[in-house]
Amino acid sequence: MESIEKKLREEAKLLLAEKRVDVIVGFEKGTLPLVATPCFIENPDDAEKLVWNACCTQNLAKFVHDVLSQHRASQVRVKPEDRKKKVVGVVGRGCATRSIVLHLQEKQYDRDDVVIIGVPCTGYIDYKKLSGKLGGEEVLDGAAEGDQIKVKTASGEKAIALKDVLAASCLTCRFNNPVISDMMIGDPAPPMDPDHEYDDVNAVEAMSVEERWAFFEKEMDKCIRCYACRQTCPSCYCKTCFVEQSQPRWVGVGEDETDTQVFQIMRMYHMVGRCVDCGSCSSVCPMGVDLRKFLKKLDKDVFELFGNRPGSSLDDQPPLSAYTENDKENFIFNP
Repeated sequence: MESIEKKLREEAKLLLAEKRVDVIVGFEKGTLPLVATPCFIENPDDAEKLVWNACCTQNLAKFVHDVLSQHRASQVRVKPEDRKKKVVGVVGRGCATRSIVLHLQEKQYDRDDVVIIGVPCTGYIDYKKLSGKLGGEEVLDGAAEGDQIKVKTASGEKAIALKDVLAASCLTCRFNNPVISDMMIGDPAPPMDPDHEYDDVNAVEAMSVEERWAFFEKEMDKCIRCYACRQTCPSCYCKTCFVEQSQPRWVGVGEDETDTQVFQIMRMYHMVGRCVDCGSCSSVCPMGVDLRKFLKKLDKDVFELFGNRPGSSLDDQPPLSAYTENDKENFIFNP
């Protein structure tokens, strides 16, 4: 991993020095142990801050979209001849590059607006799992070293196998290497375990209708509608979210459980053919809502009905934005 970090810093520094990009979106060491935070590098010398390890959790495509959207808005009142182009460099693993593919397909920005530094990924830490392994003890210090996580707590030092604390989305990841990139750092990562990608979904599908609804109610009852899932999702970029619209008002602002359920159901359906299973929504949820099971159900349906895996290829258009004569239309007659 050290060699990847070294090459990553060298490539980022070169891109900035040669002015091929205006900013690099990547990760730097956070202020807390075992936490890496997104960073925005504009000075070539600051490229030394970049890190790449199992502590890098967020899907950076979210920030690529935000930076380019804000820049585009800033140019609206500038004379056409004086407008400046902004190019964003990004450290992209498999899920982040899939989100970038979706952004390109949805015409959010152009391909020449982004330079993708591809990196292999062997998964990131699920901090809830890590906390469980430590019995809730506070992490005083720690480091990700190869296939182990070295942790120091008040009771002493411990070594935990990385595979035991990987995020659920990483365990069965089908695209842990970039699907699109301008340059690749390091060798491709070994495959994860995609054969068991839908095991959790199959278990829920095996339940009765009543059991499934009870499961949904139980999970949504945890939700406090902080909207962290929406804020971190790279596919949530509407300027005004439906939950904030007042004409008409789709969702109330009170604590009614049906408002929470409507918010989650509508957001999930907005993700049909657009969720890349990066796990960002689950990782930021403070209440531990199991959002992934529901999103993976939609992912499974999209693949089985349309043969589409979101963001896997620029040539494979999202199913809800494309039409083919052999589309299955059973829902029209059998809702």
